[in-house]
Amino acid sequence: MENGRAAAPKPPPWFLLPPASLGEMAAIAINGFLSQLAGAPWLMAPLGASCILAFGAPDSSLARPRSIIGGHLLSCLVSLLALRLPGDRYLAAALAVGLSLALMALCRGLHAPAGATPLLAMASHPQLVFLLPPVLAGSLAIVAVAWLINNRRAPGSCPRYWL
Repeated sequence: MENGRAAAPKPPPWFLLPPASLGEMAAIAINGFLSQLAGAPWLMAPLGASCILAFGAPDSSLARPRSIIGGHLLSCLVSLLALRLPGDRYLAAALAVGLSLALMALCRGLHAPAGATPLLAMASHPQLVFLLPPVLAGSLAIVAVAWLINNRRAPGSCPRYWL
């Protein structure tokens, strides 16, 4: 401890970085491929942030399958409802992010990147078919690739908690 503060954590061992980076690349590439198949933009910034947790901090409760999939789905559904509200978009966006946080916490599926999903929805005004499939498929792809990569690195380690 320095000046009463804990020292910053040490960086991970160098040999863990290539598998984590390859996992992130694979998950995003799968989402890109799904975008091409769907003929719609399925690559979403919140999914990139989810990859950081799933591959860079796989032991975090924020990286659990329940958190990644459930957090994004809850935020997506709240977003679609908030899009129907009359009035200023920024107030609907604020309400959607706040309600998403509350629902994720109540469902024990807190996932920080999912907090960006409502902002994306408010900016793009998608219909159900243009938001739900990429959120669900993208979340499932990230969890599947994380399971493969992280268990190859440390067998039986991923996920630390399923639910």
